[in-house]
Amino acid sequence: MSAEEDLSALSYEQARDELLEVVRRLEDGGTTLADSLALWERGEALARICQDWLDGARARIEAARAADAQAAAPSEDNVAAKRSSSA
Repeated sequence: MSAEEDLSALSYEQARDELLEVVRRLEDGGTTLADSLALWERGEALARICQDWLDGARARIEAARAADAQAAAPSEDNVAAKRSSSA
């Protein structure tokens, strides 16, 4: 399994927690330049995974809101029927 496949299987919470650990390790220092670069690259990939999860959640919320708004709005047929019955 490649590192990219490994990341795609992570939940938002798993990716966020690992990203926090990467940031902590980078802030603590004490790693070689090569290790720091590898951590930074892993952190960038984890941040993309988190953003993808957040973007997906936002899209689902917007779709649900749009569906609710459409269901709550009177249809043209219902409006026309109400107008003709009250006339």
